[in-house]
Amino acid sequence: MQFNTFSILPVVIAIAAGALVPDSASFAASHAAKQATSKKSKAEAPAPAPAAGQTAVAGGAPAIPAKAWLLMDFDSGEVLASANPDEPLPPASLTKMMTSFLVEQALRSGKLKKDDLVSVSQTAWCRGSSTESCMYLPLNSQATVIDILRGIIVQSGNDASKAIAEHMAGSEEGFAKLMNAEAKRLGMTNTNFVNATGLPDPAHKSSARDLAILARAIIRDSSDYYPIYAEREFKYNGIKQGNRNALLYTDPTVDGLKTGHTQEAGYCLVTSSKRNGMRLITVILNTNSAQARADETRTLLGWGYSNFEKATPIQPNTVVAAAKVSFGKADTVAAGLGAPWTVTVPRGQQVRTSVQVKPDLEAPVAKGAVIGKVVAESNGKPVGETPLIAQADVERAGFMLRSWQRVAKLFGK
Repeated sequence: MQFNTFSILPVVIAIAAGALVPDSASFAASHAAKQATSKKSKAEAPAPAPAAGQTAVAGGAPAIPAKAWLLMDFDSGEVLASANPDEPLPPASLTKMMTSFLVEQALRSGKLKKDDLVSVSQTAWCRGSSTESCMYLPLNSQATVIDILRGIIVQSGNDASKAIAEHMAGSEEGFAKLMNAEAKRLGMTNTNFVNATGLPDPAHKSSARDLAILARAIIRDSSDYYPIYAEREFKYNGIKQGNRNALLYTDPTVDGLKTGHTQEAGYCLVTSSKRNGMRLITVILNTNSAQARADETRTLLGWGYSNFEKATPIQPNTVVAAAKVSFGKADTVAAGLGAPWTVTVPRGQQVRTSVQVKPDLEAPVAKGAVIGKVVAESNGKPVGETPLIAQADVERAGFMLRSWQRVAKLFGK
């Protein structure tokens, strides 16, 4: 492959915990203001006050100085603690989680292949500015889809995001429609994407809850590609850049996901961590520094792992009910779980379960069919549910037996 020559500032080379290169582009409209600002003191902005509207499943949740934040249990999707989780805010480069997710799903479905070549147009090309997150794809060059994906996830490349958007949808505007359709499918109710990068736009918003939902979908549905989110660096075209997620360097349980920063959005971070079989997702939106977003995430994770634990409400292979069946050769069928089941609860709290069988269950019933659900509660609140599965086949009764059962059922009412 032949590349055009271009020059870049050396600061784009490997970054570590604090990240020298910003998480997203500075923009032409604000360039003059940034030049003026750079002459002033570079002291950190004052830390925002802890967000109002904080809620938590367990007591003693930390007061996080960010505009919005959230802690979610990955397995159940339950929000364990949050503040302003549904407020639409600028997501900055956290937007690229949806961009990468769409690429991953296209790879899984076969719409894209890892070695497909993506062209870099004039619109997608980064011009080598040190104030913009770039993969540094040369103008009119081509890169493979898998390299583009790494450029989006590890290097937060605006050029990579725009190039793949044009490749998949013809334009970034067309790709934004795909992003919003997927957001709707996932249940992201406070999100509207305008672009593939997170560049500021008054209509470009997301919420802490929505971004946690997206992170959960990436971990669950993109398992083949999720390890990329833990990669600490990526070298392309001779330029090595480090992942801006500082926790990847300091916490071995952290394996993703994405940082973001613009002047409007502040410093943002979505993280996932797994310890002792429990995976937690955190979202921090609009805090005052790269250090603060990392510190606040550590605080949330520490509180989460200290105050919650995994519980097994029902052991696998346990029959939990005898479900009534109409018009079958048997009147009941054994019902149980189809897979191991755990829930996340505050430490020390008891878990109670209730069984809900589908009403008017009729034969035939196939072994393995979902015939209801089991709901777990702790301290009077639901903490999870799992399908109730038929443990045996129930064949449909013959005509005479069915007729007798109908009569008996009629007079039994």
